[in-house]
Amino acid sequence: MLRTHTCGELRLKNIGSLVVLSGWVYKIRNKGKIIWLDIKDRYGITQLVFQKILLKKKLTNKIKLITKESVLKISGIVLKRIHKNINIATGNIEIEVLDIKILNYSKALPFIIEDKVDKVESLRMKYRYLDLRKKAIFNKLIMRSNIVRIIRDYLNKSSFIEIETPILIKSTPEGSREFLVPSRIYSGQFYSLHQSPQVFKQLLMISGFDKYYQIVKCFRDEDLRSDRQPEFTQIDCEMSFMERKDILFFFENMIKNLFFDLKKIKLNNFLKISYLDVKKKYGTDKPDLRFDMHLVQLNYLVKIKKFKNFDDSGEISCICVKNSFSFSKKIIDQLDFFLKSKDLKLNKLIYIKYLLNGKIKSSINKFFKDSILLNLLSFANANLGDTLLILYGESEDVRNGLSVLRLKLANDLNLINKNTFFPLWVIDFPIAEKDKKTNKYTSLHHFFTSPKASSLSLLNKYPLSVVSNSYDMVINGLEIGGGSIRIHNKILQNKIFKLFFDKITLSREFDFLLNAFSYGCPPHGGIAFGLDRLCALLSKSNSIRNFIAFPKNNSGRDLMINAPSFFLKN
Repeated sequence: MLRTHTCGELRLKNIGSLVVLSGWVYKIRNKGKIIWLDIKDRYGITQLVFQKILLKKKLTNKIKLITKESVLKISGIVLKRIHKNINIATGNIEIEVLDIKILNYSKALPFIIEDKVDKVESLRMKYRYLDLRKKAIFNKLIMRSNIVRIIRDYLNKSSFIEIETPILIKSTPEGSREFLVPSRIYSGQFYSLHQSPQVFKQLLMISGFDKYYQIVKCFRDEDLRSDRQPEFTQIDCEMSFMERKDILFFFENMIKNLFFDLKKIKLNNFLKISYLDVKKKYGTDKPDLRFDMHLVQLNYLVKIKKFKNFDDSGEISCICVKNSFSFSKKIIDQLDFFLKSKDLKLNKLIYIKYLLNGKIKSSINKFFKDSILLNLLSFANANLGDTLLILYGESEDVRNGLSVLRLKLANDLNLINKNTFFPLWVIDFPIAEKDKKTNKYTSLHHFFTSPKASSLSLLNKYPLSVVSNSYDMVINGLEIGGGSIRIHNKILQNKIFKLFFDKITLSREFDFLLNAFSYGCPPHGGIAFGLDRLCALLSKSNSIRNFIAFPKNNSGRDLMINAPSFFLKN
């Protein structure tokens, strides 16, 4: 027997018992006459004690060979510990070792395996199997497993069926770049690793599986950052005979259940804000609502032929920074430099300071009278000691810039309560937008998203004004999930396809789907959640990498196995 108990299991009730433990050496303390050694496994840590009399008999040579992270099997007697350790669950006991077997030695470690010691990421990723032994990272993967279990239980109890769909599929137009896999049998032809199971789960609805889910790996060859990986995991769901309100209600409750079951956190009911309103008020469709500071449009107050830069701009908007009387010109210049470093297409940041003595200081006071500046302050609900920060230019650029600035200021000024979660649904996205470079229509969600019936009449002449039956779940500024009511009518789906694709592409890529719609397609809709992001959110982490057992780095490489690599044919 390699063990009778785990290293986190023994308590005072086990005193006097003969036990067998196996695990890794965590610490060694050699006092000459007595040696203490901590042994660990996934369940905890237990202190071992080697008495002098036993050392002389048979264990001295063996113990000299033991190194940190070597794997041991020991047998011994459970004793009451004289000096308790309140920091570990087994801190009331220790094991007097009677026999020891070294199952495997460990050579010198490339870094110390402790939570407080954080070596450069490249070294940690090269030895990821050692990095995973850190309790903090180990626990993140345990938490991920618990999240999956809770969600599976919730869906299974609601009569959902877990079904696997193909990963090797045909290449699809639009979307992100794909990973291609050459076919050995069909020379010159390729599979594509799927970006999502979207088409297949819709086909399952046609097949009669009215509640489907899958916890599935997806692949996108896109630019990497802390919240992206080339392969990631989705919680993919679809339901038939459901309207939008039914889907939002069900999955809102699923996330509430997850937060409470995992963290005992009670989430409030989710706000619902339209895409147009959220962009206008916060500059982004993924706003962090744990703090205020919304955007205020000033167009009609400043376009008075006094300042050409304003007069020629599509949008002039500001944010009001409360209690910012200490903001110097240097600080404002630093904020302007910060915005420029983000590669945003922005003009110089303008400020209006409402001084504590009631006077006004501004970078545009030579163009506007104090009475106009005071009117702007009042319109933005500024009080004494507040500062307006103004951007002007193209509407999308201004909103992007103020959104970035808003979040930076919230972090710099400690406006965010890190212990709160503010969820919302962003709904009613436009069905399409125009790509400025190609002047072609692109889909904001995807081209299977149904238009809302109320705006369907605009589709032929004003497609950019058509509102889709779509929704994103956003929590603390992170998009956790997104979905829509799908098109289930062949004629409407064909019309939407024609908005995005030419006839040849449409026929080549989607004839099979349109044909499937001819055989009784039910109304349906769904959502997909990013499991990796959900883990990071619940752990209050800025990166998803530590919630993935073997992630790629920021350059898309696996430093441990050195992938990608050149193909060497046998």
